[in-house]
Amino acid sequence: MLDIYGRPNSQHTQKVLWACAELNLRFRFVHTGRVTTGDLDPDYLRLNPNGLVPTLVEDAFVLWESNTIVRYLAARHCGELIPGDLRTRAQGERWMDWQATTLNDAFRPVFRPLVEGLPEARDPVALRPAVEKLNDTIAVLDRHLADSPYVAGSGFTVYDIPVGVHAYRFFTLDIARRPMPALEAWYRRLCERPPYRQHVMIGLG
Repeated sequence: MLDIYGRPNSQHTQKVLWACAELNLRFRFVHTGRVTTGDLDPDYLRLNPNGLVPTLVEDAFVLWESNTIVRYLAARHCGELIPGDLRTRAQGERWMDWQATTLNDAFRPVFRPLVEGLPEARDPVALRPAVEKLNDTIAVLDRHLADSPYVAGSGFTVYDIPVGVHAYRFFTLDIARRPMPALEAWYRRLCERPPYRQHVMIGLG
């Protein structure tokens, strides 16, 4: 039995749900969040001491950290989503690490005020430096995709998933975006995938 604990609107949970759908995996989704007191469920904390989502439970095996879960699922259930060539795999994993650090850091100061903040935090003038920084950061991926239709080469792999979740948010947020033709073309290809539409393209709230 495969259980996925998380919240559907969490970018990290969306990575795992999207991966499960790409792999045609049957699983039980356990909606996890803060209880009414504002405290985390102590049963969940026993699974994931960080108190974050998502967490995978497969029989007696427990795994957290979304990118690690995505790689585990692909390796266990469908090797085709992980390239066999070591250097191609390393290139893909590089972009997963970049998403978890550099891209995530650039997204947070834009996403949180616009989606989770109070109205006064959404002032476009105040947010302009953060939006410019986000454009600068994601332009790195645009330049890479100019020579590669997908993150790790010619076909869709597990490495498109973490950055793909951010792509939906980038193109959905009400912000000024620079023209990025390669990124836009890749995003259109992702939008054609039913698992992406089902688990990622569900709004930002």
